[in-house]
Amino acid sequence: MNLNKNFIHDNFLLDNGMSQSLFHEVAKKLPVVDFHNHINPQHLASDKMYNNIAELWVNEDPYKHRAMRINGLFENTITGKETSDKDKFNAWAQTLPKTMGNPLFHWSCIELKRVFEIDELLTPLSAERIWNTCNIKLKDKSFSANHIMKRWNVDAICTSDSFFDDLSVHKQASLKSGFIVLPSLRADEALDIDNWKSSKFLVQLSQSNKKEINTLEDLKSALHDRLEYFDKHGCKLSDHALNSGFTFQECPDEKAASIFKNIIANKSITATETVQFQSHLLGFLGKSYSNFGWTMQLHIGAHRETSCRLRRLAGPAGGFATIGKTANIKSLCSFLNTLEKSSLLPNVIIFTLNPSDNEALATLTGSFAEDGIPGKVQFGPAWWYNDHLTGIQDQLMAVSNYSLLSRFVGMTTDSRSIMSFSRHEYFRRILCNLIGNWVEKGLIPMNEEILHELITDISYTNSKKIILNEK
Repeated sequence: MNLNKNFIHDNFLLDNGMSQSLFHEVAKKLPVVDFHNHINPQHLASDKMYNNIAELWVNEDPYKHRAMRINGLFENTITGKETSDKDKFNAWAQTLPKTMGNPLFHWSCIELKRVFEIDELLTPLSAERIWNTCNIKLKDKSFSANHIMKRWNVDAICTSDSFFDDLSVHKQASLKSGFIVLPSLRADEALDIDNWKSSKFLVQLSQSNKKEINTLEDLKSALHDRLEYFDKHGCKLSDHALNSGFTFQECPDEKAASIFKNIIANKSITATETVQFQSHLLGFLGKSYSNFGWTMQLHIGAHRETSCRLRRLAGPAGGFATIGKTANIKSLCSFLNTLEKSSLLPNVIIFTLNPSDNEALATLTGSFAEDGIPGKVQFGPAWWYNDHLTGIQDQLMAVSNYSLLSRFVGMTTDSRSIMSFSRHEYFRRILCNLIGNWVEKGLIPMNEEILHELITDISYTNSKKIILNEK
């Protein structure tokens, strides 16, 4: 079954001549900078070859797993260790035609087209043919991890890395791939004090720095050493998941030190003390990021306590979280204000999982501006469940209406898969169509120089400046 005559055609999602011109003359030619993803840098350092299309495209993708669950497939078929890769691929082939209207449908069609030159829709009828076609190509070195990344015209990426990861692999990945591969710090472990004991976070932190941690100052010193390690390896960004229900309460050093003393003595602390201590550490880290010149990313609003059954089966990142309640704007402002009062507010990118927050967070970008720094606080791109057609449009409109679209940092994949860089093309087509329609409707003038600069900045330049640490 062929898609209706080149479904992913040159002018896909581009409604008019101006939209088409902006995409083909400007956006399409620009390299990709992806400052937030979960790509394994070792796969780039080794230039990984893939055994089959399922290993590359299906097995590690929680977006696809989620869709297959909704489609009624058995969990064992989706993620079971005893299930063959071919059966997992066939399960996805059974599900993909059911995803029309979901971004997975558009992304998947773009990915098969761009990487494997396949226009045919993946269905149970075409699955065998597409399985064989892709697997034959994947045997060729031109379909290694780095070569696939080059098909997406990747210029630079920042992976998500824990405090204790070996960051030497990023330099190896950069040399092997020919594009920039930098670490970014996923700092959630530092604030997850409820699980410090089970995760042995303090033990690992102490061992990594060869220092005992007995006091709050010891903890801060050890954290600073890890940040310094990241900085020496080119890190320019940190990331915190502030889940649904996030609150911030200022907590002075003396109080935080007392709480920490109880924590390391294995004494119970109250829910209020937990929030206070987390707030204190978050403030310390935020100020530290500023000192290092990093950008702090805040991913707000995921509600992760859903199905205990699926968590046991698929792990904490299995694709079963949901959208939480709207952001606590008062707490968020209090946190940012605490940093600003110390003259140590870093550049900030705020993502939300709840689209009801769009206008509030877009407005917040103007509440903590700083002399000489364009886009000091950013409302980040449509994230996770929101990076669909209307979700991207809504986010762009919120930034445009309440902030400065020209200073927006553009798209990220937030994905584990190198196939997911299709999302940059998808975003750029939606962006160019939005701007092109504004021109066609007479809402903005047809000034080629200004329009080209706008598309270039949003698609590439603004995000590249983050990685290069430029103003």
